[in-house]
Amino acid sequence: MKRLLLLAAAFAALVSSASAQDWAKARLDKSPRHLEWVTVKHDGRDVICYIGYPEINTKAPAVIVIHEIFGLSDWVRTVVDELAEAGYIAIAPDLLSGLGAKGGGTAELNSTEVGQKIRTLPADQITADLNAVAAYATKLPACNGKLAVTGYCWGGGQSFRYATNSKNLKTAFVFYGSAPTEDAELARVSCPIYGAFAGNDARINATLPKTAEQMKAAGKVFEQAIYDGAGHGFMRAGVAPPPEASAERKALEGFAANKQARDAAWKRMLEVLGKI
Repeated sequence: MKRLLLLAAAFAALVSSASAQDWAKARLDKSPRHLEWVTVKHDGRDVICYIGYPEINTKAPAVIVIHEIFGLSDWVRTVVDELAEAGYIAIAPDLLSGLGAKGGGTAELNSTEVGQKIRTLPADQITADLNAVAAYATKLPACNGKLAVTGYCWGGGQSFRYATNSKNLKTAFVFYGSAPTEDAELARVSCPIYGAFAGNDARINATLPKTAEQMKAAGKVFEQAIYDGAGHGFMRAGVAPPPEASAERKALEGFAANKQARDAAWKRMLEVLGKI
């Protein structure tokens, strides 16, 4: 019974950390970088995006950030800010754009609606949205034309899938997301793919040997890193919580292991981006 209560509490903490993100808002409020909302239009759609610019004196690559199943949250916006801090133009499209009560996206939906609606998004629409965002970002005067994509959870799977549908990517990062399963799809992968996975995530990890086998057979680069002790969602769960966060919350979220995994995975991503 005690174990069930702990698991229930852990799940509640996960949902809470995904929705109530005052700590993320605080980071954004303090950021010295230029962060703004933009609307990317294509084929009658308005895609709401959050974009961040680095404070550098040269043109920079662009990185598309694909959000989790929780939609374009404040945490995802901090990823944009962190990438901008590292020297990249980062742009996160709200793929739920147009599905809000007033025609907006994630901000107009409750957590239940976000989960329901994101599962019904047409694959072709997602690809078209990402293509439009890619075109917008790479044509910015401050961009050097190079493009990468990174995604988390649901977005990790979409990052992998986008690498099968875009020939313009220099690299793709897949954070604890599943890969396409058809050989023909993987044969279309146009760039190296770097996967980052949690050690305590058998649902995703059980698929990795097959994906690695298929990618090798297709002659594609798929480098995976698995972080022991970390749980699914470690890139968000591993962000340092505010000082007032309770020891119980930190323990329930496996904070130490998630933070270690997050730090290592972030360092790896920046090392790869530095070579594109």
